[in-house]
Amino acid sequence: MKQYMIRRLLQMIPTLIGISIIVFAISAMVPGDYITAKVTPNMTYEKMEQLRQIYGLDKPVVERYFTWAGNMLKGNMGDSLQHKQPVGKVINNYVWNSFVIAFVSLIFSWLIAIFAGVFSAKFQYSLFDKLVTLLIFLCMSLPSFFIGLLLIYGLSLHLGLFPVGGMTTAGLNATGWAYIKDVAHHMFLPALVLTMLSTGSLTRYFRTAMLEVIRQDYIRTARAKGLKERTVIFKHALRNALLPAITLFGFELPTLFGGAIILEKVFVWPGVGQVYLESITVRDYPFMLGFTIFLAVLTLIGNLLSDVLYGVADPRIRLK
Repeated sequence: MKQYMIRRLLQMIPTLIGISIIVFAISAMVPGDYITAKVTPNMTYEKMEQLRQIYGLDKPVVERYFTWAGNMLKGNMGDSLQHKQPVGKVINNYVWNSFVIAFVSLIFSWLIAIFAGVFSAKFQYSLFDKLVTLLIFLCMSLPSFFIGLLLIYGLSLHLGLFPVGGMTTAGLNATGWAYIKDVAHHMFLPALVLTMLSTGSLTRYFRTAMLEVIRQDYIRTARAKGLKERTVIFKHALRNALLPAITLFGFELPTLFGGAIILEKVFVWPGVGQVYLESITVRDYPFMLGFTIFLAVLTLIGNLLSDVLYGVADPRIRLK
């Protein structure tokens, strides 16, 4: 296991180098820069060139890449041109707001998907199975912004049950438990939309896995031994059906910190996804590049984590 971990970590190095080259090359090929995005009618050409020199945008692309990559190796992501702060600090200021929604959505979507998938497979072609399938495809087919706006219109504007947007109530200045309740009240609608979008595909996945497992010989043997159906389903069938899901669970790591760009825009949630979108709009390349590499590292770590967990959960797998 130790040798496998070391080998996989070493394999991440060339992968990250390739990702950094591709991401930087794409950003360099995009027309314009931060100065172009901020240009005003009164700004002269000389002033623009002076600003490019200050921000280091006048240097050749190759030189800028090695400067940026060298700083990244030292743990310095550079300074955000838009926020006038270190990229790491900007990420830390906003990423936890996105993490809260994603984490709550992850817990509820997996719990709902597991139980819905299990019972949908157990009662295949029943009314329950058909209703679950209908709701799944309904949630998967509707875009996130449409569901979000629909919930805002119905639950916020008409019924007044939840705030229209934001993370906290303006001017409340709550602390402690009152602050947590206020954030949870604002978080309900965006977390609900994320849960609806995630539950659909997960439920279909668990249903398919359960249908395959419950037809196995060892399930028929367990029933023939006189075991309770609840024990057969949740102890024997579900345990083996969850093994492939470990791979999916590892890839949830970048999702937790990546932010939901569209939903954060709809619900005016101060998450990192909205900041990332703004960085692309204003050509804030230091933040855009730093956050992209941050997500790439999380993706590689999540991939490694899923492989290791799969080997730990399934004794038939031996990591060599």
